[in-house]
Amino acid sequence: MSTIRFLRTFVAVAEHGSFAAAAEQVALTQAAVSLQMRALEMELRRELFDRGGRVVVLNAGGRELLPQARRMLALYGEMRLPPEAPDAMAGAVAVGAVVSVMGGLSHVVARMKRAYPALDVRLVGAKSIDLAAQVEAGELDAAMLVEGAGRLPGTLVWTPLYREPLVAIAGLGMPGASAREALAANPFLRFDRGQRTGMLVERALRRAHLRVNEFLELNSIEALVELVRQEVGVTVVPLLRRARWRDDEVLRILPLEAGGAPVLRTVGMLERRDHARRHVTAVVREACMASFGGEAGARP
Repeated sequence: MSTIRFLRTFVAVAEHGSFAAAAEQVALTQAAVSLQMRALEMELRRELFDRGGRVVVLNAGGRELLPQARRMLALYGEMRLPPEAPDAMAGAVAVGAVVSVMGGLSHVVARMKRAYPALDVRLVGAKSIDLAAQVEAGELDAAMLVEGAGRLPGTLVWTPLYREPLVAIAGLGMPGASAREALAANPFLRFDRGQRTGMLVERALRRAHLRVNEFLELNSIEALVELVRQEVGVTVVPLLRRARWRDDEVLRILPLEAGGAPVLRTVGMLERRDHARRHVTAVVREACMASFGGEAGARP
């Protein structure tokens, strides 16, 4: 099974960026890692790395191989499960999440690991758009992310878990009694428009015809709220399930509506329709529903 070992080392190099760092992860010498990668390249008849400088970078061939290697390693892990227990809660599973969900998901997974010691769950944080691509490519078994506006491919299944309203958040001493007044009177701290939540905020502002005074744009909800605490400006973000902003004496949570109705962000789980770890991701999904509270019912 030398190819499996080589692929495991290849993934370690890709994730850690150097032969030396990968060597520590797979318990080999740096020279052995280098020899394995040369052997893998010879076996596959293509180069996989740009080897200039101290950092090892995947070339186009390496980037193409990476999701395939991860799928093969996952399949090999499934093959090693006892034949009498194909649905055992054991082995490796990779679950992604956006940053605002990662805290709650981490608690859910920690409880699962105590209940199922043979289960190895790897958590990956990224933007919703990137997570969706990783699920579709088979690099992740499932991901907790923000619902997008486009139609899903037939190979994917989406299960909504819960919804969060968009709200305007202003400092206690800042002018403006309503979301409209606060946004018009103060600098606007915008959430990254390159992410699905930022796109949702932008659409809500346009639909509600709200005027804002652009000041800065960040990709961290908590960082934006902290700047509001310091009265740098006003922001519009989802009212996170686990946040305690309403109890914060220096913050004001102002309802935001567009077309006479609140604007909601839907968070759910995305997974491939036919992946082999469905029994594990189903337990993760149900545990998240119980922890976060929300609605069930998958849809393509």
